[in-house]
Amino acid sequence: MQRRHFLQGSAAGLTSLATPQLALPGEKPLAPFRTIYSNDTTNILSCKMPWRDRTDPLTDEHISRSITEAAGVDAHFLQPGLGWNPWWKSEIYSPEEHFGKFLQKEHGHKSINKIGRYLLEGGDMLKTLVSTCREIEVAPFLSFRLNDGHHVRELKESLETGRPSAGMSRHYWENYEQYRIGDDLTDWDEGVFDWSIPEVRNYKFSLIEEACASYDLAGLELDFLRHWVRFGPGTSLEDRKKITTDFVKRIRIMLDRTSTERGLPRRYLCVRVPAKKEVRPDQGIDLRSLAEAGVDMVNLSYSYFTVQDTSVRDAKEETGDLPVAIYAEMTHCTMTGKATNGSGTQPFLRTTDEQFYTTADLALEQGAQGISLFNFPYYRYHVTDTIGPFHEPPFHVIPKLKDRDFLAKQSRWYFLSACRRDRILGERLLPAILDRNKPQTFPLEMQALRKEDSLEGLLRLRSDESIADREITVLFNGTSLTKTDFVEKPLPHPYKDTWLGTEDEMACYRLPASLVKGGTNQITIDVKKGIRVRLIYLDLAIPQG
Repeated sequence: MQRRHFLQGSAAGLTSLATPQLALPGEKPLAPFRTIYSNDTTNILSCKMPWRDRTDPLTDEHISRSITEAAGVDAHFLQPGLGWNPWWKSEIYSPEEHFGKFLQKEHGHKSINKIGRYLLEGGDMLKTLVSTCREIEVAPFLSFRLNDGHHVRELKESLETGRPSAGMSRHYWENYEQYRIGDDLTDWDEGVFDWSIPEVRNYKFSLIEEACASYDLAGLELDFLRHWVRFGPGTSLEDRKKITTDFVKRIRIMLDRTSTERGLPRRYLCVRVPAKKEVRPDQGIDLRSLAEAGVDMVNLSYSYFTVQDTSVRDAKEETGDLPVAIYAEMTHCTMTGKATNGSGTQPFLRTTDEQFYTTADLALEQGAQGISLFNFPYYRYHVTDTIGPFHEPPFHVIPKLKDRDFLAKQSRWYFLSACRRDRILGERLLPAILDRNKPQTFPLEMQALRKEDSLEGLLRLRSDESIADREITVLFNGTSLTKTDFVEKPLPHPYKDTWLGTEDEMACYRLPASLVKGGTNQITIDVKKGIRVRLIYLDLAIPQG
């Protein structure tokens, strides 16, 4: 009975828009959460934390600190690993079975990594998640990666040595030949498993069921983006849709059953899906069908990037009058550049405070129930110095992302970005090749401005090569803009020397705030002199007085 009191009380305290208590099994109110935070757990080991030395062993206290530092969120989504090896007290595939018997005894591993030592010494991520969230009155969610491919990078070497890597479960290692999607051992899209095979789905379901039956979670997120490819070319789009929808129905039934067994209210079911609607059918994701199957929350993601567009509005139209809450995911990054030092690691353009605020307000205006944050800790040092310098994450923005009054008063920072080449992003407006005397028009979604407070704005065009010798004219909603001097930071932010772009790569224009309208604005760019321009980024900053 104590568990029921915790979940009811914590939900009531999350937001003034929440119902007095969470729903009972069978009921389906709109999810009350306004800000949700994704914690991949591996950031604790891979990033430099102010509260943990990187040489320290992993502890439950570190898990707890990674949860409490994200103050101001309504729900905390913890991802315990890649979804192949359970990082909790599992009877299906225990740490002793994986690290001791499978890796050490059968395949000769001499050492155990920090995750393994943490689990073998009694560490329990999900128990720590629930207890920490109870203390700070935040809803604890398990976020489960359905087909993560990170370990595929190691498959070729593992096959050459005849020894699996630490991230490969027995299930993967013993079935990769018959279950994987393709033959290319270096391609994540081909190395992950094919969901048209029932045994593949059943293994994932068994792990999810075990976690939901064993812990007092407030909800579950099915992460369809890690890794987003789940079917081989031989499965039709209709079959993909049926397989995906049936799996979600099965999960919904299991969630309701285990909630009743544990004496809990109805637990929320979230799906993390591609934000771009054109991409979803390829992986059998139909939002209306999933909502009818029992999904409560849809987390619209562009994977690694913060993006401003109409994806929330599109998802609202697709789900119609069904009681499903839509969330717009934002990350630490708006664009990445070329890999550095042959490492495969890319410099990234950090999302600024005003870009968080502007993107959140756009999404809420389109009908989003709230905002989701992903990869937020990766402002911190990780991988290599060459993608720095690094900073502490802007945790101060989190409590403000659900405050519409606050957001409406902030300076605006809109942008279009090339992001990077990735099928999950769908067709992008950028990068674009602008040939001479062939004007192109780009739509930019914006809110109506507070005219009395808005100052003159700045529109910037950015290439990945020098465009100093080009003559470029810009029309904004049909009005010609005046070119002005280069500005590295159109609004103040702390990110220095962080791949911000150089003067010779940019062209800047003054923008009267009176030209801005709510909805879709049109930016027409025409190269009048010089060779073509490769446009990779466009932004528009409007200070508020």
